[in-house]
Amino acid sequence: MALRISVVGAGGWGTALALTLANAGHGVRLWAYEPEVAEEIHSQRQNSLFLPGFRLPEGINATNDQSEALARAEVVVLVTPSHVAERTFRQMLPHLDSEVVFVSATKGLDTEKIMRMSEVFRQVVGDRFPVRFAALSGPSFAREVAAGSPTALVVASEDPEVARHIQQEFSTSALRLYTSTDLVGVELGGAVKNVIAIAAGVVEGLGLGHNPAAALITRGLAEMTRLACACGARRETLAGLAGLGDLVLTCTGALSRNRRVGMELAKGRTLAEIVGSMRTVAEGVKTTSAVRALAARHKIETPITQQVHRLLQGQISPREAIRELMDRSLKEE
Repeated sequence: MALRISVVGAGGWGTALALTLANAGHGVRLWAYEPEVAEEIHSQRQNSLFLPGFRLPEGINATNDQSEALARAEVVVLVTPSHVAERTFRQMLPHLDSEVVFVSATKGLDTEKIMRMSEVFRQVVGDRFPVRFAALSGPSFAREVAAGSPTALVVASEDPEVARHIQQEFSTSALRLYTSTDLVGVELGGAVKNVIAIAAGVVEGLGLGHNPAAALITRGLAEMTRLACACGARRETLAGLAGLGDLVLTCTGALSRNRRVGMELAKGRTLAEIVGSMRTVAEGVKTTSAVRALAARHKIETPITQQVHRLLQGQISPREAIRELMDRSLKEE
């Protein structure tokens, strides 16, 4: 059954999801923050700024007007960078229908309030209407999803019916969705893996080889799992697509923006130079401080996150960060 779907955010990931959903037969309205992006999609059927090389189907109607984008939507997919999510949610609020299902595809945390996207959204909505919310996450580079490469994701909601509804409507021959009720685990897995990927990029950029890369991913998974479980997640979620799966992809894939940040830091470039040269957001840069604060709140040890934070703050060099991780006191696994 075709749905009226609004995708809020026309970056690479939002555009790839819009393309996939339109090809699945849904009517898609895509809200772009940049008027020129909306105009290019409308007139030329492409998004050369954020997802070049793909012709976008006629089923996507792009606009810079939120009221137009959200009108009569049955599902709203939220794909804004985490640091502007609250502001975007508040702008959307007057145009939202109480019957809409909301799906967050943002992989990050609110850096000021140290909240997951579902918590931010519920706080913005308040008691205006009951929120039907799901999170979509897993190993997924936008370009590969747009190209129709087989991809498996997880859609999590505290309401199993909401998760099953999105699973049925979003799944295609190239996009397979699994359901979960562990909203906390899926959201935190998607956020924390970006921090670990920066460290993985440092290992790659320093040319340290495969041994430390494998160790970093493994210990990064342990760090993610400790923190997520302390926040109420289930351990098995972090061993699945939204945890281990996304972690491996982001730490090893050449398309990973967060891994690229780590690689460039290892080459001696400053964070300001790196971020200034990127068109798209590397979520891990801002999320690191939020993960660190969340870990402190729950008294969870996160040595990789701590070193990434110090590195991003310019307090330590890439080689010093790796050495200090290796020089930590010995313990059981």
